[in-house]
Amino acid sequence: MRMRRILSLALAAATLAGVSAVGAVSAGAASSPNISRDDCTAAGGQIVSRPYAGEACALPDGTTQAIT
Repeated sequence: MRMRRILSLALAAATLAGVSAVGAVSAGAASSPNISRDDCTAAGGQIVSRPYAGEACALPDGTTQAIT
């Protein structure tokens, strides 16, 4: 009985960790999409150069997105 409880807790923790990792990856991908130079200027953004990271689009709402 005790072993079954320990195994079920370990399985629940592993499942929760897996769901958290998938959620974090999805959120990261959704929050930082790439944008083209034309789309950036059309949205009212400015092209900025980042040292060692290439160019990015600085949008009026304060967010930056990598340029493809």
